[in-house]
Amino acid sequence: AHPNARFTTPAAQCPTIAPEWQDPAGVPISAILFGGRRATAVPLVTEALSWQHGVFLGANVASEKTAAAEGKVGELRRDPFAMLPFCGYNMGDYFAHWLEVGRRQGADLPRIYYVNWFRKGADGSFLWPGFGENSRVLKWIVERLNGEAEAVSTPIGLVPDRLDTDGLDISPQALETLLSVDAEAWKEEAALIPPHFETFGDHLPKELWDEYHALVKRLG
Repeated sequence: AHPNARFTTPAAQCPTIAPEWQDPAGVPISAILFGGRRATAVPLVTEALSWQHGVFLGANVASEKTAAAEGKVGELRRDPFAMLPFCGYNMGDYFAHWLEVGRRQGADLPRIYYVNWFRKGADGSFLWPGFGENSRVLKWIVERLNGEAEAVSTPIGLVPDRLDTDGLDISPQALETLLSVDAEAWKEEAALIPPHFETFGDHLPKELWDEYHALVKRLG
């Protein structure tokens, strides 16, 4: 009955779980996906330009508030790495630990992606059908990892040049909007980052400020 209620089940019951999931050596990870619930501005999927840029994307995860979060519904809520309610220490140090992973000698780093299934059109309806159709985005990601898919460079990262929409009832206009990056809208988005970063004070790694300034420069 609680608006923030959850349902959980043992991971071992998942039929598609990796057979090595309890291997002490770990499970190879090829990609990491972050996501936020955004009606505007944020594309369907964005590939980070580098590991450091991916940490920057994760540090800026934001969603419009729903019944699951305190505050006004629709208001923007920052939730770095989707971990803010669950992180037991300073999030600035958490960001630094991610950056440290990227500096490990010989590290075979996953690529980082940011997904947004919730972009809306001018009439307020969702442009992407979601649910099982999200596998089309996962297909593009796997093809990127295999060197089989192209991407378009934008000021905020790499977006698909095309998606497999075979059999999908979606208009070319809707798909164009889903993959679009409006530089003017993103200048407004970028202006919201410093107040967010300042909440972490001296704990925020300098590299994330560097990524912020690089974003502003790319936006022009």
